[in-house]
Amino acid sequence: MNPVDIEAVDLNLLRVFVALIEEGGASRAAIRLGVTQPAVSAALGRLRDIYGDPLFERTGRGLRPTTRANELAPLIGEAIDRCRLALSLSVGGRETRGRTITIGLSDDSEIALGQQILAAVEQRLPGLRIIFRQTHSGVVQDMLMGHKVDIAISAGGFSSQLVTRTRLGRGNYLCIADAHNSIPLSAADYAGRPHLLVSSAGYVGIVDEGLNAAGYKRTVKVSTSHFAAVPFLLVGSSLITTVPTHAARAMARITSLQTFPCPVPMPSYELEIGMRVGSKHDEAMQVVKALILDCIKEHFFLQ
Repeated sequence: MNPVDIEAVDLNLLRVFVALIEEGGASRAAIRLGVTQPAVSAALGRLRDIYGDPLFERTGRGLRPTTRANELAPLIGEAIDRCRLALSLSVGGRETRGRTITIGLSDDSEIALGQQILAAVEQRLPGLRIIFRQTHSGVVQDMLMGHKVDIAISAGGFSSQLVTRTRLGRGNYLCIADAHNSIPLSAADYAGRPHLLVSSAGYVGIVDEGLNAAGYKRTVKVSTSHFAAVPFLLVGSSLITTVPTHAARAMARITSLQTFPCPVPMPSYELEIGMRVGSKHDEAMQVVKALILDCIKEHFFLQ
């Protein structure tokens, strides 16, 4: 491969690379960038020449990044962040039109906070686009370091010195059920009700641990991996479930569901917000973080 003349490289190629990584296809990347698909394909050809690698392979569902592309993704993401930071400094960080910030969080947090975050951002940083992206403690740090998210709310998972962490407090749980159901007052009654389990694996949850410690076992009738499905599964049914307090109260506000304390002790969990260390000088990112913190103080129920 011939040496690359860095001065001759069009830096817009890096934007095309990021769009292809995140969108997984040339047509979607073209829509996102406001260019034609042939222009994206031509840019990809130039990128392949520069890096001496296919970078993306065609599959039945679009383009899949090669190992080399996955190695380049965080480096290119960091380079674009630095360019954005340099430009934001030139206007005092006020110009955010056309910019996107991605917030990683679990869907229970999105249910409780999403609307409030959007309203606060629209008031303070009009023109900024927000992307909510699902994450959890097992993958959140990799998503931050891989530039898949810019800010993350998680119950742990931050350990790298390249990630700043802010403790938010300890969260807890509430039970929730259709308003026509009677509230179980004892652990035995609670265990005897048909349960909805919210779990990525679908078999065991924290409720089972709490009941087991109290000498009870429940019957799970149905499982789902997403909190967003809970209201649709509970309304009009005899099912009960136990979810984070912030999600339970948000669901009850817009449905016929009722919340009640869990009759058996449930463990609490630590909630944190994390960002890449390099974001500390990015004024827009810091404003969004501050807005998130304000929303959490007002709408979360933390110890």
